[in-house]
Amino acid sequence: MKRIMIIGIVLIALGVVALAYQGITYTSREKIIDIGPIEATQETEKTIPLSPILGVVALAGGIVLVIIGTRARR
Repeated sequence: MKRIMIIGIVLIALGVVALAYQGITYTSREKIIDIGPIEATQETEKTIPLSPILGVVALAGGIVLVIIGTRARR
């Protein structure tokens, strides 16, 4: 397989994942109080939103690259 087709397939996969999940969620721990041996932490859940436009662009770009890769092969 040519590199352009591999990149296209990866973009298609990333586009589908971006459309399915709509964002990346992670948990972070923050120190609230640190007084000698006493320590208090708080877990907060944060989300990095992924725009559906980003998923559509990645998907469309991947499809275009796969088509270009198959036509260049002929």
